[in-house]
Amino acid sequence: MTTEVLRYAAFTMDGRGGNPAGLVLDARGLDAVQMQALAANVGYSETAFLVKRPDGPNVYDVRYFAPQQEIPFCGHATIAAAVALVERSPADELIFHTPAGFVSVATSVNEDGELVAEMTSVAPRTAEPEHELVSAALQSLRWSADDLDPEYPVLLANAGSEHLVLVIKTRLRLADLDYDFNALAKLMRDHALVTLQLIWPESKKRYHSRNPFAGSGVVEDPATGAAAAAFGGYLRELGKIGETAAFTIIQGVDMGCPSKIEVSVIGGEPGVRVTGAAHRIDG
Repeated sequence: MTTEVLRYAAFTMDGRGGNPAGLVLDARGLDAVQMQALAANVGYSETAFLVKRPDGPNVYDVRYFAPQQEIPFCGHATIAAAVALVERSPADELIFHTPAGFVSVATSVNEDGELVAEMTSVAPRTAEPEHELVSAALQSLRWSADDLDPEYPVLLANAGSEHLVLVIKTRLRLADLDYDFNALAKLMRDHALVTLQLIWPESKKRYHSRNPFAGSGVVEDPATGAAAAAFGGYLRELGKIGETAAFTIIQGVDMGCPSKIEVSVIGGEPGVRVTGAAHRIDG
C-alpha cells in the first residue's frame, strides 16, 4: 500500500518561505528502515511520522527522520504536523510523544487568517562544549574566535536536540557563510550535533540565525524550531532575557527562504514556547 506523504512549509513569513517538512500523518505499519527510506526520498531536512495513540483523541507518537538519520526532535516538522492535523480535524491542543519527550502544541488563527501553531518544548539545558569542539567548528566554518561576540558565550543548548550556539559580531559575517561541508558533517556526527546555531543579535527582541545541518546531509536549514527553543533556554540561562519574555528569530533570508520564528518563555514554565505559521506546499 502506498504511504501518503504530505509536504508543508513551516515558519513561513508573510505567506512565503519557511522550512519544508514531509509529513506522514498515519505511519502505522512502518518500521524505522522504511521511515528512513521515505525521508531520504522526500529529501527535506526532516520528515515526521505520526501514529495516533489510544490514550486520547489528539495524542500521537512522533518520530523525525532527516535524509541520513533519525533526529530526536524537530521543531518545524512539529509545527507543520500540528497545522496539517488541525486542518483535517479541529483541536485546541495536540500532544506529541517524541523521542526527546512530551511536547504540547496549540493552534490558532492569526490576524492575517493564517493557521499558526505554538509548541511548548521539553525543558532546555545548556552545557560547556569542549575547547576542541569549538576550535574545530570555527575552523570548519572558516571563522576565527575574533568573529564571536564576547557578550554571548559559546554553549551547547538542547531543547530536544543538541545545538552548538555561536553568536557573532556582525550581520555580514553571518551572510558570508561558506563552510567545509565534509569537515563539519563529520564533526557534527562525532558530537551528536543536530545543527550549529549561528546567531547575530540585531536587538534584544530580534535575532538573525543560520543553521548548518551537515551532519544529516543537509547544507542548511531555513528555519529550525528546535534550535529556537534551545536558544530561548540559552538566553534565559544567561540572564539575557527575563523569566517572562518574547523575541523573534529571522532565518533563511540568505537562502531565499525567509522564515519567522516567535519564541517566548513564561515564568515558572520550564519549557520554551515556539510559534509559527505553516501551509501546504502545492504540487
